[in-house]
Amino acid sequence: MSSRRKARKRALDVLYEADLRQAPITDMLEAYLERLPEPRPEQLDFTVSLVESVARERDRIDELISSYAEGWTLDRMPVVDRNLARIAVNELLYREDIDDAVAITEAVELAKILSTEDSPRFLNGVLGRIAEYATR
Repeated sequence: MSSRRKARKRALDVLYEADLRQAPITDMLEAYLERLPEPRPEQLDFTVSLVESVARERDRIDELISSYAEGWTLDRMPVVDRNLARIAVNELLYREDIDDAVAITEAVELAKILSTEDSPRFLNGVLGRIAEYATR
């Protein structure tokens, strides 16, 4: 697993925990950072920036996911899928340094490992539609 993919996985861990606990994302990030042993993992700054950006832009991100996830509400989505989508949409909208195809591929690849059999196809479709919207 690439160091950036590992960083995304760590961001997913934080968002997943916040989602399950219904706790503020920034509180879960702070707790996560306190638990990390030394030496700190590579790309930790990337993880932190992803989580902080998702926390800051969550309403807009969730609005887009809800709009483009045909027939699905955020509450009906598996927790992993919902948070992978949040990370990817954040990258699509707010990270100029990450290509759209990379953001989508990374979410799909993590879904293959961590979620349901249907999740990769579902995320690919939703994120593809959002990427088209974002480039208009």
